[in-house]
Amino acid sequence: MSKQACPRVEICCPPLAVAPIDIDQAAEVATTFKALSDPVRVRLLSLIASHPGGEAYVNTLISAFDLTGPTISHHLKVLREAGLIGCERRGTWVFYWVVPAALERLSEVLTVPTQVTS
Repeated sequence: MSKQACPRVEICCPPLAVAPIDIDQAAEVATTFKALSDPVRVRLLSLIASHPGGEAYVNTLISAFDLTGPTISHHLKVLREAGLIGCERRGTWVFYWVVPAALERLSEVLTVPTQVTS
């Protein structure tokens, strides 16, 4: 694997509070939120993002949970398919990192503009 984000869902929309989004845009946003709807995946994302150097080795991630390797691999796959993390195989090891642009786009969708009062 090359060091780039794995296939991802593009967050496409203006902030929800600025303009209504269409059904296709809503489906795209929902896919990303669905990836974050599981506490294990939220914790995995946090562990990866906060890991020294910004990358985490898969065995380090597995050891942080009382779950099997295949279960953690499934959760990592969901995060990769949502475009929230990227991965790279180095020899027999697989490293993961957060895709900052994906989190920024997701954050922008949730932004509520401040209203200026005079």
